[in-house]
Amino acid sequence: MNVSTGGLRVGIDIGGTFTDLLVFDADAGRFHIGKILTTPDEPSRAVIDGLVATLSAAGLSSTAVRGIVHGTTLVTNAIIERKGAKTALLTTRGFRDAVQIGREHRYDLYDLFLEMPKPLVPRDLRLELDERVLADGAELVAVSPGQVRELADQLVAAGVEAVAIALIHAWRDPAHERQVEALLAEYAPDLVVSTSSSVVPEIREYERASTTIANVYVRPVVSRYLHRLEESLAALGVRGSLLIMLSSGGTCTVETARTFPIRLIESGPAAGALAAAEYGRLSGMSDVLSFDMGGTTAKACLIDAGRPLTTSDFEVSRVYRFKKGSGLPIKVPVIEMIEIGAGGGSIARIDAL
Repeated sequence: MNVSTGGLRVGIDIGGTFTDLLVFDADAGRFHIGKILTTPDEPSRAVIDGLVATLSAAGLSSTAVRGIVHGTTLVTNAIIERKGAKTALLTTRGFRDAVQIGREHRYDLYDLFLEMPKPLVPRDLRLELDERVLADGAELVAVSPGQVRELADQLVAAGVEAVAIALIHAWRDPAHERQVEALLAEYAPDLVVSTSSSVVPEIREYERASTTIANVYVRPVVSRYLHRLEESLAALGVRGSLLIMLSSGGTCTVETARTFPIRLIESGPAAGALAAAEYGRLSGMSDVLSFDMGGTTAKACLIDAGRPLTTSDFEVSRVYRFKKGSGLPIKVPVIEMIEIGAGGGSIARIDAL
């Protein structure tokens, strides 16, 4: 967002404890900050209340806002707290348990009571289709519209809100996934659907399916939130652009965030890492260790040669915080950092041991 075009530019970060706001008045060259308690039941309320209070304290009008960049932990929290939509999986026959089996990797060889990450979709909602595409993209078994109709009726009867379509070798040829998606739109138009070939068009069915499930699991939650936020901003007279922070450090439109909310998995923390890199640059330091403590969590990130380290292999909702393989795999670009569940609002104590 170009800060030299006049008007007001607003940065908003929703954390687990506080919602922080920064308003830049480009005409006056001044910054104004605001902080308000986050409202978990309705996050947009804290955003609007905080924006109104910050602008009012500075004597500024919301109609002068030309652009907003927004970071949030909504996606992460929805997955960790299991507060997403009731979700089903449609996959190729014989592969319904791939998201349960995973890679058969024991992240702790010596733990006899090893607890594996629990899929976001229970087994009774992992449904199979009699279709098959080969590894080279050739069709072996065609999709049956009649079977898709039967499954659609089953999903509606079960009260399912969101559906992930993750068919074998769909990364090579997405035709079957697109056909099933179109049929679901016809037979059950109220279902929210994500296809693996659009979310993660890459090889490796486990990671592709897991990411697609997580994406559609949070889509209704994120869509409702963004809709309410847009309505509230419009009611304030805000006509500027609204951009959402991506986990990779970039930004996207509201429409992209609605379709691919999994890309926001580290939205808020990514913005903090970028800020640390920029402050390092301004201070003449290209190698920086950033530390970002909020009220609920604390994050550390390594800035190497002026840029935060990134990865496309991410895990969320780990059973054990620092054991790779104990969480749900997510294949999206993210800024790599270590995060712990202890922040400014945490209370430390010494137990009986």
